[in-house]
Amino acid sequence: MKLDVTTPDGSPISADAASQPVGSALRIAPAFIATATDDDTGIETTIEARYSADEGRYIVTTIINRAIRDDFDQAALRRTAPQTILQSAIPHCIALQLEDDPDAAWITVADLTATEGRIIPEWMATAVVKRTAKHERMDAIEILYGTAALAGLPPVKAVQVELNVPHRTASDWIKKARNAGRLEGMSYLVGRQAESN
Repeated sequence: MKLDVTTPDGSPISADAASQPVGSALRIAPAFIATATDDDTGIETTIEARYSADEGRYIVTTIINRAIRDDFDQAALRRTAPQTILQSAIPHCIALQLEDDPDAAWITVADLTATEGRIIPEWMATAVVKRTAKHERMDAIEILYGTAALAGLPPVKAVQVELNVPHRTASDWIKKARNAGRLEGMSYLVGRQAESN
C-alpha cells in the first residue's frame, strides 16, 4: 500500500504542519488527508481526519473510495478499512524534539521510525526499559500513548508491544505519565472501538 499524507490544503505533511500542542512535548497536525493506493486491488482510498480535543483523538470525517483501473477488485471496494489508513497516517502527523534545546529541530514520529510496524526504534525501546531511564521512559510513553490513542487504539497494548513489558508494567507507566501531565489532550476509553464519524 502506498500512502500519501497531506495537510487539508494539499501541502505535504511535515513536522512544520504539526501546530497543535498535546501532551507535554508533542505537537500534532490539527487535520490531515491521507490517500492509500493499493495496486493489488486497484483501489484508492482517501480519508480526511481532524483532531478533536473533546475526544482526545483524530476523528475521520470523510472517506472516499475509487477504482484506479478497469479491472479493480469490486469486493475490496466495498470493504476498505479507513482505520488502517488512519493508523498508518498518524505517525506522519505527530512531531517531537529529540533534544531539550528549544531550538532543536522538530521531527515526525514517522521520521523517527525506521522499522515497518514499529512506532519507536528498537534502540529507544531498549534504552527506556532500564531502571535509570525514567525521563526517557516518560518521553517514550508519551510518544507511544499519543500515537495509539490519537488513532483510537489501545495505548497499553502499544506500550506492551513496543517496549516488550507486561500489561501491568505498561499500565503503571501510563498512569505515571498521566499523573506527570504528559498525556494532556490525548485519551483512550477502555472498551471504545475506533470508529469513523
